[in-house]
Amino acid sequence: MDIAYILRAEMLNCDTLIRNARVVDGSGGAPRVMDVALRGDRICAMESELVCEAAQQVDADGLVLAPGFIDVHTHDDTAVIDAPAMLPKISQGVTTVIVGNCGVSAAPVRLRGTVPDPMNLLGDAAAFRYPTFAEYVASIHEAQPAVNVAALVGHTALRNNHMDRLDRTATEAEIEAMRMQLIEALDGGALGLSTGLAYLSANAASTEEVLALAEPLAASGAVYTTHLRTEMAGILDAMKEAFTIGRLSDVPVVVSHLKCAGIDNWGRSSEVLHALETAKVSQEAGCDCYPYAAGSSTLDLRQVDERVLITITWSTPHPEMAGNSLAEITKRWEVSQLEAARRLQPAGAIYHSISEGDMRQILSHPATMIGSDGLPNDPRPHPRLWGTFPRVLGRYSREEKLFSLAEAVHKMTGLPARRFGLAERGLVREGYVADLVLFDPEEIIDMATFSEPVQPARGIKAVWVNGVLSYNDEGATGNRGGRFLPRGRAS
Repeated sequence: MDIAYILRAEMLNCDTLIRNARVVDGSGGAPRVMDVALRGDRICAMESELVCEAAQQVDADGLVLAPGFIDVHTHDDTAVIDAPAMLPKISQGVTTVIVGNCGVSAAPVRLRGTVPDPMNLLGDAAAFRYPTFAEYVASIHEAQPAVNVAALVGHTALRNNHMDRLDRTATEAEIEAMRMQLIEALDGGALGLSTGLAYLSANAASTEEVLALAEPLAASGAVYTTHLRTEMAGILDAMKEAFTIGRLSDVPVVVSHLKCAGIDNWGRSSEVLHALETAKVSQEAGCDCYPYAAGSSTLDLRQVDERVLITITWSTPHPEMAGNSLAEITKRWEVSQLEAARRLQPAGAIYHSISEGDMRQILSHPATMIGSDGLPNDPRPHPRLWGTFPRVLGRYSREEKLFSLAEAVHKMTGLPARRFGLAERGLVREGYVADLVLFDPEEIIDMATFSEPVQPARGIKAVWVNGVLSYNDEGATGNRGGRFLPRGRAS
Protein backbone atom coordinates (compact mmCIF):
# COMPACT_ATOMS: atom_id res chain seq x y z
CA MET A 1 0.00 0.00 0.00
CA ASP A 2 1.24 3.52 -0.84
CA ILE A 3 2.82 5.33 2.19
CA ALA A 4 1.12 8.63 1.27
CA TYR A 5 -2.22 6.85 1.26
CA ILE A 6 -1.53 5.38 4.72
CA LEU A 7 -0.63 8.80 6.13
CA ARG A 8 -3.72 10.33 4.57
CA ALA A 9 -5.93 7.56 5.91
CA GLU A 10 -4.53 7.95 9.42
CA MET A 11 -5.31 11.65 9.39
CA LEU A 12 -8.79 11.44 7.85
CA ASN A 13 -11.71 12.40 10.04
CA CYS A 14 -15.23 12.50 8.68
CA ASP A 15 -18.83 12.70 9.82
CA THR A 16 -20.10 9.77 7.76
CA LEU A 17 -18.33 6.86 6.11
CA ILE A 18 -20.28 4.87 3.51
CA ARG A 19 -18.48 1.57 2.97
CA ASN A 20 -18.49 -0.78 -0.02
CA ALA A 21 -20.93 1.28 -2.06
CA ARG A 22 -21.51 0.54 -5.72
CA VAL A 23 -20.95 4.11 -6.85
CA VAL A 24 -22.88 5.19 -9.94
CA ASP A 25 -21.37 8.65 -10.09
CA GLY A 26 -23.78 10.51 -12.42
CA SER A 27 -21.36 10.85 -15.34
CA GLY A 28 -22.78 7.87 -17.21
CA GLY A 29 -19.62 5.87 -16.51
CA ALA A 30 -19.47 2.31 -15.19
CA PRO A 31 -20.14 1.69 -11.47
CA ARG A 32 -17.20 1.26 -9.07
CA VAL A 33 -17.17 -0.24 -5.58
CA MET A 34 -15.79 2.42 -3.23
CA ASP A 35 -15.82 3.88 0.25
CA VAL A 36 -17.15 7.44 0.36
CA ALA A 37 -16.54 9.81 3.28
CA LEU A 38 -18.56 12.92 4.09
CA ARG A 39 -17.48 15.90 6.17
CA GLY A 40 -19.88 18.78 6.68
CA ASP A 41 -21.73 19.32 3.42
CA ARG A 42 -19.02 17.83 1.18
CA ILE A 43 -17.67 14.53 -0.07
CA CYS A 44 -14.23 14.66 1.53
CA ALA A 45 -12.72 11.39 0.27
CA MET A 46 -13.35 8.48 -2.08
CA GLU A 47 -11.16 5.38 -2.28
CA SER A 48 -11.50 1.66 -2.77
CA GLU A 49 -10.77 1.37 0.95
CA LEU A 50 -10.72 4.22 3.46
CA VAL A 51 -9.52 4.27 7.05
CA CYS A 52 -11.63 6.94 8.65
CA GLU A 53 -12.73 8.11 12.07
CA ALA A 54 -16.45 8.60 11.50
CA ALA A 55 -19.34 9.45 13.77
CA GLN A 56 -21.60 7.35 11.55
CA GLN A 57 -20.74 4.36 9.39
CA VAL A 58 -23.04 2.86 6.77
CA ASP A 59 -22.50 -0.58 5.27
CA ALA A 60 -23.66 -0.19 1.69
CA ASP A 61 -22.69 -3.67 0.51
CA GLY A 62 -24.79 -4.43 -2.57
CA LEU A 63 -26.42 -0.99 -2.63
CA VAL A 64 -25.98 1.79 -5.19
CA LEU A 65 -24.73 5.20 -4.11
CA ALA A 66 -25.65 7.92 -6.61
CA PRO A 67 -25.86 11.70 -6.67
CA GLY A 68 -29.15 12.95 -5.28
CA PHE A 69 -31.73 13.10 -8.03
CA ILE A 70 -32.58 16.47 -9.58
CA ASP A 71 -36.24 16.90 -10.49
CA VAL A 72 -35.94 19.36 -13.36
CA HIS A 73 -39.65 19.95 -13.83
CA THR A 74 -41.71 20.60 -10.73
CA HIS A 75 -44.49 22.82 -9.46
CA ASP A 76 -43.21 22.69 -5.89
CA ASP A 77 -42.86 26.49 -5.70
CA THR A 78 -45.11 26.91 -2.67
CA ALA A 79 -44.78 23.36 -1.30
CA VAL A 80 -41.10 23.85 -0.41
CA ILE A 81 -42.19 26.60 1.99
CA ASP A 82 -45.63 25.45 3.14
CA ALA A 83 -44.78 21.71 3.37
CA PRO A 84 -40.98 21.77 3.83
CA ALA A 85 -40.71 18.06 4.75
CA MET A 86 -41.18 17.47 0.99
CA LEU A 87 -41.97 13.77 1.49
CA PRO A 88 -43.18 13.15 -2.07
CA LYS A 89 -39.69 14.06 -3.33
CA ILE A 90 -37.22 13.12 -0.58
CA SER A 91 -38.80 9.64 -0.43
CA GLN A 92 -37.81 9.13 -4.09
CA GLY A 93 -34.20 10.18 -3.56
CA VAL A 94 -34.77 13.67 -4.99
CA THR A 95 -32.45 16.21 -3.35
CA THR A 96 -33.06 19.21 -5.64
CA VAL A 97 -36.25 20.52 -7.24
CA ILE A 98 -36.42 23.07 -10.03
CA VAL A 99 -39.50 25.25 -9.64
CA GLY A 100 -41.08 27.95 -11.80
CA ASN A 101 -41.88 25.77 -14.81
CA CYS A 102 -44.50 26.18 -17.56
CA GLY A 103 -44.52 29.96 -17.20
CA VAL A 104 -45.85 29.57 -13.65
CA SER A 105 -43.80 30.75 -10.68
CA ALA A 106 -44.59 31.87 -7.15
CA ALA A 107 -42.31 34.88 -7.58
CA PRO A 108 -42.15 37.62 -8.50
CA VAL A 109 -45.95 37.95 -8.33
CA ARG A 110 -48.42 40.70 -7.51
CA LEU A 111 -51.94 39.49 -8.26
CA ARG A 112 -54.20 41.93 -10.07
CA GLY A 113 -57.37 39.99 -9.30
CA THR A 114 -58.16 36.30 -9.22
CA VAL A 115 -55.37 33.79 -9.75
CA PRO A 116 -55.12 33.16 -13.51
CA ASP A 117 -55.05 29.63 -14.88
CA PRO A 118 -52.64 27.78 -14.64
CA MET A 119 -51.05 29.77 -11.80
CA ASN A 120 -53.81 28.23 -9.65
CA LEU A 121 -51.80 24.99 -9.79
CA LEU A 122 -49.62 26.56 -7.08
CA GLY A 123 -52.51 27.43 -4.77
CA ASP A 124 -55.10 30.12 -4.11
CA ALA A 125 -54.47 33.85 -3.84
CA ALA A 126 -52.92 33.50 -0.38
CA ALA A 127 -50.09 31.41 -1.85
CA PHE A 128 -48.82 34.35 -3.91
CA ARG A 129 -47.12 36.43 -1.25
CA TYR A 130 -43.72 37.06 -2.85
CA PRO A 131 -43.78 40.31 -4.87
CA THR A 132 -40.03 40.06 -5.46
CA PHE A 133 -37.76 37.14 -6.21
CA ALA A 134 -35.58 38.12 -3.25
CA GLU A 135 -38.53 37.72 -0.87
CA TYR A 136 -39.16 34.23 -2.23
CA VAL A 137 -35.50 33.28 -1.71
CA ALA A 138 -35.62 34.62 1.85
CA SER A 139 -38.68 32.50 2.57
CA ILE A 140 -36.88 29.39 1.32
CA HIS A 141 -33.96 30.15 3.65
CA GLU A 142 -36.40 30.59 6.54
CA ALA A 143 -38.34 27.38 5.80
CA GLN A 144 -35.21 25.28 5.17
CA PRO A 145 -36.99 22.55 3.21
CA ALA A 146 -35.73 18.98 3.07
CA VAL A 147 -34.61 19.49 -0.53
CA ASN A 148 -32.64 22.13 -2.40
CA VAL A 149 -34.58 24.63 -4.51
CA ALA A 150 -33.52 26.24 -7.78
CA ALA A 151 -35.98 28.54 -9.52
CA LEU A 152 -37.05 29.71 -12.94
CA VAL A 153 -39.09 32.87 -13.48
CA GLY A 154 -42.46 32.28 -15.12
CA HIS A 155 -43.51 34.27 -18.17
CA THR A 156 -47.19 34.05 -17.18
CA ALA A 157 -46.34 35.34 -13.72
CA LEU A 158 -44.62 38.37 -15.29
CA ARG A 159 -47.57 38.95 -17.62
CA ASN A 160 -49.92 38.84 -14.63
CA ASN A 161 -47.85 41.53 -12.91
CA HIS A 162 -47.89 44.04 -15.75
CA MET A 163 -50.90 43.42 -18.02
CA ASP A 164 -54.56 44.23 -17.53
CA ARG A 165 -55.58 41.30 -19.75
CA LEU A 166 -53.73 38.13 -20.67
CA ASP A 167 -55.58 37.41 -23.92
CA ARG A 168 -53.38 39.75 -25.98
CA THR A 169 -49.70 40.31 -26.69
CA ALA A 170 -47.83 42.72 -24.45
CA THR A 171 -47.02 46.30 -25.38
CA GLU A 172 -43.44 47.56 -25.55
CA ALA A 173 -43.83 49.25 -22.17
CA GLU A 174 -45.21 46.07 -20.60
CA ILE A 175 -42.39 43.99 -22.08
CA GLU A 176 -39.82 46.43 -20.71
CA ALA A 177 -41.38 46.21 -17.23
CA MET A 178 -41.31 42.41 -17.44
CA ARG A 179 -37.68 42.48 -18.58
CA MET A 180 -36.64 44.62 -15.64
CA GLN A 181 -38.31 42.24 -13.20
CA LEU A 182 -36.72 39.23 -14.92
CA ILE A 183 -33.25 40.81 -14.80
CA GLU A 184 -33.70 41.54 -11.10
CA ALA A 185 -34.50 37.86 -10.52
CA LEU A 186 -31.55 36.71 -12.65
CA ASP A 187 -29.29 38.95 -10.56
CA GLY A 188 -30.73 37.17 -7.52
CA GLY A 189 -29.80 33.71 -8.84
CA ALA A 190 -32.78 32.62 -10.95
CA LEU A 191 -31.98 29.88 -13.46
CA GLY A 192 -33.75 31.51 -16.37
CA LEU A 193 -37.14 32.07 -17.99
CA SER A 194 -39.94 29.55 -18.46
CA THR A 195 -42.98 29.86 -20.71
CA GLY A 196 -46.30 28.04 -20.91
CA LEU A 197 -47.46 29.17 -24.31
CA ALA A 198 -50.08 26.43 -24.59
CA TYR A 199 -52.16 28.01 -21.82
CA LEU A 200 -54.68 30.72 -22.66
CA SER A 201 -52.98 33.10 -20.21
CA ALA A 202 -49.89 33.13 -22.47
CA ASN A 203 -51.07 31.77 -25.81
CA ALA A 204 -51.70 35.27 -27.17
CA ALA A 205 -48.07 36.25 -26.55
CA SER A 206 -46.23 36.69 -29.83
CA THR A 207 -42.88 35.09 -30.57
CA GLU A 208 -41.46 38.61 -30.52
CA GLU A 209 -42.72 39.15 -26.96
CA VAL A 210 -40.96 36.00 -25.73
CA LEU A 211 -37.83 36.81 -27.73
CA ALA A 212 -37.62 40.25 -26.11
CA LEU A 213 -37.81 38.64 -22.67
CA ALA A 214 -35.28 35.94 -23.56
CA GLU A 215 -32.71 38.47 -24.79
CA PRO A 216 -31.19 39.23 -21.34
CA LEU A 217 -30.70 35.53 -20.48
CA ALA A 218 -27.39 35.02 -22.29
CA ALA A 219 -25.52 37.66 -20.30
CA SER A 220 -26.46 35.79 -17.11
CA GLY A 221 -25.66 32.32 -18.42
CA ALA A 222 -29.33 31.43 -17.97
CA VAL A 223 -31.66 29.02 -19.80
CA TYR A 224 -34.99 29.13 -21.60
CA THR A 225 -37.49 26.37 -20.79
CA THR A 226 -40.84 26.03 -22.49
CA HIS A 227 -44.13 24.23 -22.33
CA LEU A 228 -44.58 24.42 -26.10
CA ARG A 229 -47.33 26.45 -27.76
CA THR A 230 -48.86 23.09 -28.64
CA GLU A 231 -47.92 19.45 -28.11
CA MET A 232 -50.56 18.23 -30.55
CA ALA A 233 -50.79 18.49 -34.35
CA GLY A 234 -48.68 21.64 -34.60
CA ILE A 235 -45.85 20.40 -32.37
CA LEU A 236 -43.12 20.72 -35.01
CA ASP A 237 -43.94 24.39 -35.59
CA ALA A 238 -44.02 24.92 -31.83
CA MET A 239 -40.58 23.31 -31.48
CA LYS A 240 -39.28 25.48 -34.32
CA GLU A 241 -40.51 28.57 -32.46
CA ALA A 242 -38.78 27.46 -29.25
CA PHE A 243 -35.47 26.73 -30.99
CA THR A 244 -35.64 30.04 -32.89
CA ILE A 245 -36.02 31.92 -29.59
CA GLY A 246 -33.05 30.04 -28.15
CA ARG A 247 -30.87 30.52 -31.23
CA LEU A 248 -31.55 34.23 -31.61
CA SER A 249 -31.05 34.77 -27.87
CA ASP A 250 -27.97 32.51 -27.74
CA VAL A 251 -29.34 30.52 -24.78
CA PRO A 252 -29.92 26.79 -24.18
CA VAL A 253 -33.47 25.57 -24.75
CA VAL A 254 -35.17 22.92 -22.63
CA VAL A 255 -38.47 21.60 -24.01
CA SER A 256 -40.63 20.75 -21.02
CA HIS A 257 -42.32 17.34 -20.73
CA LEU A 258 -41.77 16.56 -24.42
CA LYS A 259 -44.61 14.40 -25.71
CA CYS A 260 -46.89 13.71 -28.65
CA ALA A 261 -50.21 14.59 -27.03
CA GLY A 262 -53.58 13.48 -28.36
CA ILE A 263 -54.55 10.23 -30.06
CA ASP A 264 -54.27 11.77 -33.53
CA ASN A 265 -50.66 12.67 -32.71
CA TRP A 266 -49.52 9.21 -31.63
CA GLY A 267 -46.57 7.67 -33.46
CA ARG A 268 -44.79 10.96 -34.17
CA SER A 269 -41.99 10.66 -31.60
CA SER A 270 -39.38 9.88 -34.27
CA GLU A 271 -40.02 13.10 -36.20
CA VAL A 272 -40.24 15.10 -32.96
CA LEU A 273 -36.87 13.74 -31.82
CA HIS A 274 -35.43 14.37 -35.28
CA ALA A 275 -36.43 18.04 -34.88
CA LEU A 276 -34.62 18.11 -31.54
CA GLU A 277 -31.50 16.47 -32.98
CA THR A 278 -31.47 18.88 -35.93
CA ALA A 279 -31.60 21.84 -33.54
CA LYS A 280 -28.79 20.38 -31.43
CA VAL A 281 -26.43 20.56 -34.41
CA SER A 282 -26.27 24.36 -34.14
CA GLN A 283 -27.46 25.20 -30.62
CA GLU A 284 -27.80 23.85 -27.09
CA ALA A 285 -31.11 22.05 -26.73
CA GLY A 286 -32.64 19.28 -24.67
CA CYS A 287 -35.86 18.16 -23.06
CA ASP A 288 -37.37 16.51 -20.04
CA CYS A 289 -39.94 13.72 -19.80
CA TYR A 290 -41.96 11.87 -17.17
CA PRO A 291 -42.31 8.06 -17.35
CA TYR A 292 -46.10 7.83 -17.72
CA ALA A 293 -48.53 7.68 -20.64
CA ALA A 294 -50.76 10.29 -19.03
CA GLY A 295 -50.39 13.95 -18.16
CA SER A 296 -52.05 16.21 -15.62
CA SER A 297 -52.91 19.89 -15.45
CA THR A 298 -55.91 22.15 -15.20
CA LEU A 299 -59.03 21.10 -17.10
CA ASP A 300 -58.75 22.53 -20.62
CA LEU A 301 -61.77 22.47 -22.93
CA ARG A 302 -59.42 22.22 -25.92
CA GLN A 303 -58.21 18.84 -24.67
CA VAL A 304 -61.62 17.27 -24.18
CA ASP A 305 -61.77 14.22 -26.46
CA GLU A 306 -64.32 11.46 -25.88
CA ARG A 307 -61.72 8.88 -26.98
CA VAL A 308 -59.42 9.86 -24.09
CA LEU A 309 -59.89 8.84 -20.46
CA ILE A 310 -59.98 12.11 -18.49
CA THR A 311 -60.16 11.90 -14.70
CA ILE A 312 -61.14 14.93 -12.65
CA THR A 313 -58.75 15.56 -9.76
CA TRP A 314 -60.44 18.65 -8.31
CA SER A 315 -63.25 21.06 -9.15
CA THR A 316 -64.05 24.33 -7.43
CA PRO A 317 -67.81 24.35 -8.20
CA HIS A 318 -68.19 20.55 -7.93
CA PRO A 319 -65.61 19.16 -5.47
CA GLU A 320 -67.72 16.03 -5.07
CA MET A 321 -66.75 14.98 -8.60
CA ALA A 322 -63.04 14.56 -7.84
CA GLY A 323 -61.93 11.05 -8.70
CA ASN A 324 -64.63 10.52 -11.36
CA SER A 325 -63.94 10.32 -15.05
CA LEU A 326 -65.39 12.97 -17.32
CA ALA A 327 -67.33 10.20 -19.09
CA GLU A 328 -68.94 9.12 -15.80
CA ILE A 329 -69.87 12.70 -14.95
CA THR A 330 -71.33 13.15 -18.42
CA LYS A 331 -73.64 10.17 -17.94
CA ARG A 332 -74.70 11.38 -14.49
CA TRP A 333 -75.51 14.87 -15.70
CA GLU A 334 -76.84 13.78 -19.12
CA VAL A 335 -74.81 16.38 -20.99
CA SER A 336 -71.90 16.29 -23.45
CA GLN A 337 -68.34 15.94 -22.18
CA LEU A 338 -67.60 19.47 -23.33
CA GLU A 339 -70.56 20.86 -21.38
CA ALA A 340 -69.64 18.81 -18.30
CA ALA A 341 -66.11 20.19 -18.48
CA ARG A 342 -67.45 23.74 -18.66
CA ARG A 343 -69.53 23.19 -15.54
CA LEU A 344 -66.57 21.70 -13.66
CA GLN A 345 -64.17 24.58 -14.32
CA PRO A 346 -61.98 25.68 -12.71
CA ALA A 347 -60.79 22.13 -12.23
CA GLY A 348 -57.86 19.76 -12.54
CA ALA A 349 -57.60 16.66 -14.69
CA ILE A 350 -55.46 13.67 -15.62
CA TYR A 351 -55.40 13.05 -19.38
CA HIS A 352 -54.55 9.53 -20.61
CA SER A 353 -53.62 10.97 -24.00
CA ILE A 354 -50.03 9.79 -24.56
CA SER A 355 -48.80 6.70 -26.39
CA GLU A 356 -46.60 4.44 -24.25
CA GLY A 357 -44.40 3.80 -27.29
CA ASP A 358 -43.82 7.50 -27.94
CA MET A 359 -43.11 8.14 -24.27
CA ARG A 360 -40.55 5.31 -24.12
CA GLN A 361 -38.75 6.58 -27.22
CA ILE A 362 -38.53 10.13 -25.86
CA LEU A 363 -37.54 8.92 -22.38
CA SER A 364 -34.64 6.90 -23.77
CA HIS A 365 -33.18 9.68 -25.92
CA PRO A 366 -29.71 10.84 -24.72
CA ALA A 367 -30.83 14.48 -24.49
CA THR A 368 -33.76 13.69 -22.19
CA MET A 369 -33.68 14.57 -18.48
CA ILE A 370 -36.20 13.32 -15.93
CA GLY A 371 -38.86 15.65 -14.57
CA SER A 372 -41.89 14.61 -12.54
CA ASP A 373 -44.22 17.53 -13.37
CA GLY A 374 -45.98 16.53 -10.15
CA LEU A 375 -48.68 18.76 -8.66
CA PRO A 376 -48.31 18.80 -4.85
CA ASN A 377 -51.40 20.95 -4.30
CA ASP A 378 -53.63 18.51 -6.15
CA PRO A 379 -55.83 16.60 -3.66
CA ARG A 380 -55.78 13.52 -5.95
CA PRO A 381 -52.40 13.86 -7.65
CA HIS A 382 -51.05 12.02 -10.66
CA PRO A 383 -48.78 9.21 -9.33
CA ARG A 384 -45.75 10.88 -10.91
CA LEU A 385 -45.61 13.19 -7.86
CA TRP A 386 -44.48 10.26 -5.68
CA GLY A 387 -43.15 7.75 -8.19
CA THR A 388 -41.25 9.24 -11.13
CA PHE A 389 -37.62 8.51 -10.29
CA PRO A 390 -38.00 4.96 -8.84
CA ARG A 391 -40.21 4.15 -11.84
CA VAL A 392 -37.44 5.14 -14.26
CA LEU A 393 -34.90 3.07 -12.32
CA GLY A 394 -37.07 0.07 -11.51
CA ARG A 395 -39.44 -0.36 -14.41
CA TYR A 396 -37.70 1.20 -17.39
CA SER A 397 -34.05 0.49 -16.53
CA ARG A 398 -34.03 -2.74 -14.49
CA GLU A 399 -37.14 -4.51 -15.80
CA GLU A 400 -37.50 -3.30 -19.37
CA LYS A 401 -33.81 -2.51 -19.99
CA LEU A 402 -34.66 0.64 -21.93
CA PHE A 403 -31.29 2.02 -20.80
CA SER A 404 -28.54 1.06 -18.36
CA LEU A 405 -28.57 1.99 -14.69
CA ALA A 406 -25.65 4.37 -15.26
CA GLU A 407 -27.51 6.07 -18.11
CA ALA A 408 -30.70 6.36 -16.05
CA VAL A 409 -28.82 7.97 -13.16
CA HIS A 410 -27.04 10.36 -15.57
CA LYS A 411 -30.42 11.56 -16.88
CA MET A 412 -31.45 12.59 -13.36
CA THR A 413 -28.12 13.89 -11.97
CA GLY A 414 -25.08 14.85 -14.05
CA LEU A 415 -27.02 15.89 -17.14
CA PRO A 416 -29.44 18.29 -15.41
CA ALA A 417 -26.75 19.71 -13.11
CA ARG A 418 -24.73 20.69 -16.18
CA ARG A 419 -27.73 21.94 -18.14
CA PHE A 420 -29.03 24.19 -15.36
CA GLY A 421 -25.68 25.34 -13.98
CA LEU A 422 -25.96 23.69 -10.55
CA ALA A 423 -22.34 24.03 -9.49
CA GLU A 424 -20.58 21.14 -7.71
CA ARG A 425 -23.68 18.93 -7.77
CA GLY A 426 -24.90 16.04 -9.89
CA LEU A 427 -21.77 13.90 -9.52
CA VAL A 428 -20.26 11.75 -6.78
CA ARG A 429 -16.86 13.42 -6.74
CA GLU A 430 -14.40 14.39 -4.03
CA GLY A 431 -15.01 18.02 -3.13
CA TYR A 432 -18.56 18.02 -4.50
CA VAL A 433 -21.59 18.72 -2.32
CA ALA A 434 -22.87 15.65 -0.48
CA ASP A 435 -26.30 15.36 -2.12
CA LEU A 436 -26.52 11.56 -2.24
CA VAL A 437 -29.01 8.71 -2.45
CA LEU A 438 -28.39 5.10 -1.43
CA PHE A 439 -30.78 2.58 -2.96
CA ASP A 440 -31.24 -1.11 -3.63
CA PRO A 441 -31.05 -1.56 -7.42
CA GLU A 442 -32.95 -4.86 -7.22
CA GLU A 443 -35.78 -3.48 -5.09
CA ILE A 444 -36.32 0.11 -6.17
CA ILE A 445 -39.74 0.63 -7.73
CA ASP A 446 -42.61 3.10 -7.64
CA MET A 447 -45.68 2.17 -5.58
CA ALA A 448 -47.92 5.14 -6.43
CA THR A 449 -50.80 4.31 -8.79
CA PHE A 450 -53.60 6.30 -10.38
CA SER A 451 -56.06 4.86 -7.84
CA GLU A 452 -53.67 5.15 -4.85
CA PRO A 453 -51.27 7.95 -5.80
CA VAL A 454 -49.94 8.90 -2.35
CA GLN A 455 -47.54 5.99 -1.86
CA PRO A 456 -43.79 6.22 -1.17
CA ALA A 457 -41.48 4.16 -3.37
CA ARG A 458 -39.66 1.02 -2.28
CA GLY A 459 -35.89 0.60 -2.25
CA ILE A 460 -34.63 4.00 -1.06
CA LYS A 461 -32.30 3.32 1.87
CA ALA A 462 -30.79 6.73 2.68
CA VAL A 463 -30.82 10.29 1.34
CA TRP A 464 -28.32 12.99 2.28
CA VAL A 465 -28.97 16.64 1.38
CA ASN A 466 -25.92 18.86 1.82
CA GLY A 467 -24.47 16.14 4.03
CA VAL A 468 -27.58 15.93 6.24
CA LEU A 469 -29.17 12.48 6.52
CA SER A 470 -32.76 13.45 5.76
CA TYR A 471 -34.43 10.15 4.85
CA ASN A 472 -33.76 6.46 5.50
CA ASP A 473 -35.62 3.18 5.18
CA GLU A 474 -37.70 4.11 8.23
CA GLY A 475 -38.85 7.37 6.64
CA ALA A 476 -38.00 11.03 7.11
CA THR A 477 -35.41 11.63 9.84
CA GLY A 478 -36.72 15.07 10.73
CA ASN A 479 -33.41 16.68 9.78
CA ARG A 480 -33.72 19.07 6.85
CA GLY A 481 -30.70 20.38 4.96
CA GLY A 482 -32.12 21.99 1.83
CA ARG A 483 -30.95 25.35 0.45
CA PHE A 484 -31.74 27.80 -2.30
CA LEU A 485 -29.34 27.15 -5.17
CA PRO A 486 -28.39 30.24 -7.17
CA ARG A 487 -27.53 29.71 -10.83
CA GLY A 488 -23.89 28.94 -11.50
CA ARG A 489 -22.65 29.46 -7.96
CA ALA A 490 -21.71 26.84 -5.36
CA SER A 491 -24.04 27.00 -2.37
